[in-house]
This record gives sequence, C-alpha cells and structure tokens, in this order.
Amino acid sequence: MDDLPIPEDVRDFILRYIDSVAQLEALLLLRRTPAQKWDVATTAQRLYTSEEEVSDVLARLAADGLLSFTDGVYRYDCQSAELRQVVDRLAETHARHLIPVTNMIHAKPRRIREFADAFKFRKDR
Repeated sequence: MDDLPIPEDVRDFILRYIDSVAQLEALLLLRRTPAQKWDVATTAQRLYTSEEEVSDVLARLAADGLLSFTDGVYRYDCQSAELRQVVDRLAETHARHLIPVTNMIHAKPRRIREFADAFKFRKDR
C-alpha cells in the first residue's frame, strides 16, 4: 500500500491539470461557491495575485473542462461527474495535506504540460 498522503487519482489529476498553486487555489475557490460568478479582477483580489496570472489560470481551467466561461465570468462547472469527484477529493486532500500537495505542484516540471498539450485534439482547431 502507498504511504503517500496524496491518493493516486489526485496525484494523476494534479500532474495533468494543475501547473501552479495559484491555479489550485482558483479551482478550489470557485468550487466552494459553485453558484457564484467570478470575473478576473474579483478572483485576483481574492487570491492576492495579478489579474494577468488569474486570467491565464482561469482560462486554462475552463479549457480543461473544470470551469464554465460565459459573458466574461467564470463558474465552477466540471464537464463530467468523474472530474467533479476527483476535484472533491483534491479539496479534501489539500485541506488535510497542504504541504505535500503544494510540494508536488512545485516539483512538477512545467514542460510536461506543454508537451502533453501538443497531442490534444481540440474542437477549435
């Protein structure tokens, strides 16, 4: 049995979808308030970071099917029940094991995401 505090499905999710702590915090913020609409400026204020960074983070999360984007605002809206369940487990794991989760994100090579994205088929292409 694995002694790591981060379950395998949550580790896989982080490796696939989460590139920064800001991205994780944005996802968890919007998850806590699924009915609320968030614009870039409000989200940046709430996360104490720049609008430029938040704009990139929210756009990535929406492109990955974790948020919806309509009329300049974002909402938590996973495209599948499976994704929603893993995000719920991520939130639970993050609450109990903050340091291992953030260490995993910081240790993740950024180039892996760029390489993986090169092989994605998107509707807009």
